[in-house]
Amino acid sequence: MDRSIRDLESFLEKHLSKSRYLHSINVARECVKLAEIYGEDAEKAYFAGLMHDVCKELSFNKQHKLIINSQFEIDEIEFASKPLWHAIAGAVFIRDEFGVTDSEILNAIRFHTTAHGGMSRFEEIVYLADLISIDRDYGDLEKMRELAYSDISEAMREAMAYSILSSVKKSVYLPRQTVEAYNNYLYAKGNNIEVKIKEKQNGKYKEA
Repeated sequence: MDRSIRDLESFLEKHLSKSRYLHSINVARECVKLAEIYGEDAEKAYFAGLMHDVCKELSFNKQHKLIINSQFEIDEIEFASKPLWHAIAGAVFIRDEFGVTDSEILNAIRFHTTAHGGMSRFEEIVYLADLISIDRDYGDLEKMRELAYSDISEAMREAMAYSILSSVKKSVYLPRQTVEAYNNYLYAKGNNIEVKIKEKQNGKYKEA
């Protein structure tokens, strides 16, 4: 990729609505905050956050043309859920249009809506940055921000629960990847508790 960040921002400003463009800038800045907290590449995180919704406002016909040429596995639930298409289309777009080959960036954009089991720390950062950016407004937002800044794994577990509950309330499909992500984070939390209990029983764990 040989375009400067300013060039990319100008590209988005021309191709997105004002509100979507501002959201993209906000998510990019949030990505940098989280990257600095968790030791990831801040410049790369800014780019991924900036471009995560690059195809959000494309017509579904154009999104479809992009995703059928995708290198990603797409299951039938995703094909049936048009609002999910933009994430896959966005990853394909930046690969083809901007020459991006970094798999972490591509995966972070591809899964920024659904998440998936076994996410990398970089992918978690982009996912959460989208959820807690300054333009967001929902009931547990401050709690989610606090978790994101202090315990990213716990933040992801809460985010998965929030996402699934929201989908159930709206009676929309639950992508397989989202369910796998929830199970992944829930298992990790439960397994960690079990380890602490066993260590305490064996005299190896002391409460603070």
